[in-house]
Amino acid sequence: MSLGLQYKNRESVFCEVEGETPYLQYPLLSATGVVRHGFSTRLGGVSEGCFSSLNLSFSRGDREEDVRENFRRIADSLGVRCEDMVFSQQTHTTNVRVVTEEDRGKGLVRPVEYQDVDGMITNVPGICLATFYADCVPLYFVDPVKKAIGLSHSGWRGTVGKIGKVTVEQMERQYGCNPADLYAAIGPSICQDCYEVSEDVIAKFRMHFDRQYWEDLFYRKENGKYQLNLWRANETVLQEAGIPDTHIAVTNLCTHCNNALLFSHRTMGNERGNLAAFLALK
Repeated sequence: MSLGLQYKNRESVFCEVEGETPYLQYPLLSATGVVRHGFSTRLGGVSEGCFSSLNLSFSRGDREEDVRENFRRIADSLGVRCEDMVFSQQTHTTNVRVVTEEDRGKGLVRPVEYQDVDGMITNVPGICLATFYADCVPLYFVDPVKKAIGLSHSGWRGTVGKIGKVTVEQMERQYGCNPADLYAAIGPSICQDCYEVSEDVIAKFRMHFDRQYWEDLFYRKENGKYQLNLWRANETVLQEAGIPDTHIAVTNLCTHCNNALLFSHRTMGNERGNLAAFLALK
């Protein structure tokens, strides 16, 4: 049974996993055989009102007990444990934290003492990295050779700062990863058709992306605004970082186009919940 999501083309790059709490998976990442992963939807939780129903944020005004139950449900569906999750602390930086055994449970069952963390990497089996979304771009990284993973949050600021490349470089330094061995996925987020931005944002993309890519990344409209393609921009970043084209899965699922099934800041503003991306080494 389909969740009823509207993809931007006919061929889906996702596997829709049904059950009490459904989620999305990338076959490309599953095929590595070394990870559990998923991206949540709005379905299968207990939150009410504008948070309905699987809100995964404690900071938006939802009832704490409902959010905790939502995490329990998605953890059960993914086959991970709540006490193994480690949360980001996103502020649109390009900071990538090395997650160790000492971080296990931080954010959900233990307090977080770090700040300004938009990306995380680890080589510790069982730890489940978790980052949060409502239009921005999730970036998944899996190295089946060195048994290491990364998960990063890339809004337009993170994309300009090329957090995808920063994450790959951190995996190289910390774990000896070869970018040619990495598999990566660009997760559900706002599409170019729905993402209008101003001239000042485009000026930053012109500064940080080669001119040869501009035609793919943005175009100007009669009203003086631009439509920005975060999917293509992040794909370019991953390619420049050395990940082979055949190892990159690019989303075709827009959060704004599917706001009945996915939270979207552009649609709902601040009266909404959050989605989450999850990634764990088996």
